[in-house]
Amino acid sequence: MNAFTDVSFFPRDAKPLTSYRKYWAQRFGTAPFLPMSREEMTQLGWDSCDIIIVTGDAYVDHPSFGMSVIGRMLENQGFRVGIIAQPDWTSAEAFKALGKPNLFWGVTSGNMDSMINRYTADRKIRSDDAYTPGDVGGKRPDRAAIVYSQRCREAFPDTPIVLGGIEGSLRRIAHYDYWSDKVRRSIVVDSKCDLLLYGNAERAIVEIAHRLAAREPVQQITDVRGTAFVRRETPQGWFEIDSTSVDTPGHVEAHINPYLMISDQAREQGASCAREEEAKEVADAHNAQNIEADLSTAVAQARTVQAAIQPLNFVPNPALRGKGTHKVPPRDKSVIRLPSYEQVKSDPVLYAHANRVLHLETNPGNARCLVQAHGEGHTARDVWITPPPIPLTTAEMDHVFDLPYARSPHPRYADENGSHDHATKIPAWEMIRFSVNIMRGCFGGCTFCSITEHEGRIIQSRSEESIIREVEDIRDKVKGFTGVISDLGGPTANMYRLGCKSPEIESACRKPSCVFPGICQNLTTDHGPLINMYRRARNLKGIKKILIGSGLRYDLAVQSPEYVKELVQHHVGGYLKIAPEHTEGGPLSKMMKPGIGTYDRFKSMFDKYSEEAGKKQFLIPYFIAAHPGTSDEDMMNLAIWLKKNGFRADQVQTFYPSPMATATAMYHSTRNPLRKITRDSEKVDIVKGDKRRRLHKAFLRYHDANNWPLLREALKAMGRSDLIGNGKHHLIPSWQPLADGGYQSPRRANSTPASKGGSAAAKPAVGGLKKPGQPRKGQLLTQHTGLPPRKKR
Repeated sequence: MNAFTDVSFFPRDAKPLTSYRKYWAQRFGTAPFLPMSREEMTQLGWDSCDIIIVTGDAYVDHPSFGMSVIGRMLENQGFRVGIIAQPDWTSAEAFKALGKPNLFWGVTSGNMDSMINRYTADRKIRSDDAYTPGDVGGKRPDRAAIVYSQRCREAFPDTPIVLGGIEGSLRRIAHYDYWSDKVRRSIVVDSKCDLLLYGNAERAIVEIAHRLAAREPVQQITDVRGTAFVRRETPQGWFEIDSTSVDTPGHVEAHINPYLMISDQAREQGASCAREEEAKEVADAHNAQNIEADLSTAVAQARTVQAAIQPLNFVPNPALRGKGTHKVPPRDKSVIRLPSYEQVKSDPVLYAHANRVLHLETNPGNARCLVQAHGEGHTARDVWITPPPIPLTTAEMDHVFDLPYARSPHPRYADENGSHDHATKIPAWEMIRFSVNIMRGCFGGCTFCSITEHEGRIIQSRSEESIIREVEDIRDKVKGFTGVISDLGGPTANMYRLGCKSPEIESACRKPSCVFPGICQNLTTDHGPLINMYRRARNLKGIKKILIGSGLRYDLAVQSPEYVKELVQHHVGGYLKIAPEHTEGGPLSKMMKPGIGTYDRFKSMFDKYSEEAGKKQFLIPYFIAAHPGTSDEDMMNLAIWLKKNGFRADQVQTFYPSPMATATAMYHSTRNPLRKITRDSEKVDIVKGDKRRRLHKAFLRYHDANNWPLLREALKAMGRSDLIGNGKHHLIPSWQPLADGGYQSPRRANSTPASKGGSAAAKPAVGGLKKPGQPRKGQLLTQHTGLPPRKKR
C-alpha cells in the first residue's frame, strides 16, 4: 500500500466528498455514458434529469474533460445527470432537449475560455477547434458561458443556474477583456447566474447539489467556498475592510525594532512566505506564561551585565496610550471591498490595485472574502466572492479519478464505422487519449498563466496506486493502445507531491510563487515519489514506453539529478519541451521565471545523461514574444541567443492577455502588480500595436526571410546595423532572397499557403524547388519549437 494514500500537505477542515448520504436516484445505477437525448434517458429508466450540464465542448467521457468529472461526480452522489454539448445557441429550443432539470443547470463554456478558443493572439478567428468533432471551428458562441446561461433562463426561467469552468473562474471580478479592449463586468452580473463556482469545483458542486435537493433556496447558499454571487449589502456580523483606493492610507504599522532579525520589505507588502522561526514565534505568542517567564529571565540576566553602552529601549508612547492598539478582525468574518467596477473601468491604476489584492487573497489557508460593487444608486449590486475551495486530499483525488469514465467520446460522434479516428476525430481527446493526469495545481505563479487562478497553487496529488490502476485500464480497455503512455503529468510534469514543509507556514503564506525569485527554503523538492512511480509504471506488463509530455519545471528538476537522469534516459521520446520563455532579466522578472542560467544547467545535465544512454535527444524550448516588460533590445538579444545556440523556432507564441492574469493587469494598466501599487509606482513597458508585436515575433523567427526587411529596418533604428551582414556572427543577411511567402504552422488550418505564381514559382530551378512553396529536401523545419532542420541526405 502506498504510504502517501491519505496524506495531505495542507490542513483540511472540509466535509469529505464521500461522506454525503446518496440521493434517492442512485437506484438507477451507473450510466455507460451520461445521456445526451431522451432516448438514452428512456433506456436508463429516467423520466427526467436532476441536473443538466451545458458545455461548449463535445462530450468526451474522460477525467481530463471538466464536464465529465463534474457529471460523474454528481452521478456518484446519486443524481441523474444529462449533458447538452455544443447546442445551437440561436434559440432556447436546443436547451429543452432533455426537459426541465429538477434541481439546476450546470453551465460551462468548456475546457478552454471560449474567446481564447476562438481567436488567435492577433484577434483573428480560428478556423479550427480541437474540442469539436472533425476539428471544426464555430461550434460555440463568443462568451459562451453568458450566452448559454441566457438560453437556459429562457428555456426554464425558474430553474437555478450554476456557472462553472475556467471561463467563469477567470471572469469572477471586473476584468480586462483583450478582445474588446475594455474592462468588463463580472461574469456573475452579465450571465445572471445564481451561483458561480470557480476553481476545481467538486467540493462545492456536491454540497450545493445536496442542499438544493433538500429544497434550500439557492439565494440562501452564500457560505460555500469557491463561489461568487450577487448581494445587495454586507450582512450583519461581517467586518468590511476598505481597499477601494490606493491613495487612502490604511493602518500604520508600529516601528520595527532594529535589533530584531525578521523578514524584509516584501513582508510589509504582504508577499513573503513566513519562515520557520517566525512561525514558531507566532505559535509561542499564544502562550503568555512562557513569554512572561522568558522576559523575566532575560531582564534578570541583563541586570547582571555591566555594559559600557546601553542599547536603545523601544517603549510605547504614553501620549498614544489607548490609541495605538490595532485589532485585526477575524479572517473568516472579514470581507475586503475592492474598487468598484465603475472605478476600475475608468482608472487603470485602481485596476492593477484590485488585481493585486485578489492575487494576495488566493491561499485557502488565509484568504478572506472579496466584494466588488457593480452599478450605482438603486441599481448597485455587490459581487461577493468567497475564499478559494479547500484542496482535495489524496484520497479524494483518487476517488475523483477512479469514477467509471468510459474514456472515449460519446457514441453520437462515431463515424459510419463506429470509430472516432477519422472524420469525426476530436483532437483534444486524441492528445490525452493515452495520458494520465497525476496531479493538479501549480505553485510556479507565472504571471501570463491562468493555472494558478483556476486550480490554485496547492499541489493536489493522486496516490501511486490510483495512477497505476489508470495506466492498467488504458492498457486493457482503451481501443488503439499500442503500449505507449503519452504522458504522466499535469499542469507541470514534476510538481507531483511537492509542497510546503510546514502546514502552518503554508497556511500563512501570501507569496504568489514558491520558486521565484528563487526556490523557497520551505519548499520540498524531493522527486523520489515521482521517480518511484515512473519506474513502477514502465515496468508494468504490456507497457513499452512512458513519455512525459507535460511541461517541465527545470529549475526544480536540477535540484534532483537522479530525477533528470531517470527522465532523460527512460521517458524522453527524442524531444523534451521546457519553457525558458526568455533570456533577459527584464521580461523574466515580469513573468516570474528563473534566469536563463538555470536553463543552461538543465541543458548540460540533459546532454550528459542523453550521451550516457547513447541517445540523440533534443530540448524544445518555448519562448514568448511581446510580453509586458519586454523591450525591443530584449527581443534582439533573445534572437542573438537563439542563433548562437542553433535554434530555429517554428512555433512562436505571442503574449495573449487572458482575463485576470497578473501579466494582463500589467498590459492594461502599465503598472506592476507584483509590487505595491501607488500612483507613482513602477511603470511597465507594454508591447501594443500590430507593428511592434509583429517585430517581436519576427525576432523569434529571425531565420524566416519574410521577416528580414522588418528586422533590417528595426536594427538600423536601434543602432545595431552591425548585426546585418553575411557572416556567421550576423543575425540576418544583407541580401533578400526570392521568398515564397509561405509559413507552415503546426496548426494546419492557421497556415499561410505559399503564393501561387510568385517569384519562387516562376523560377523553380532556384534552390532546387520542385513546385511552388515546396522547400528544398532536408531544409524543412520540424513542427516543434526549437528543433534543428533535418540533415541533408
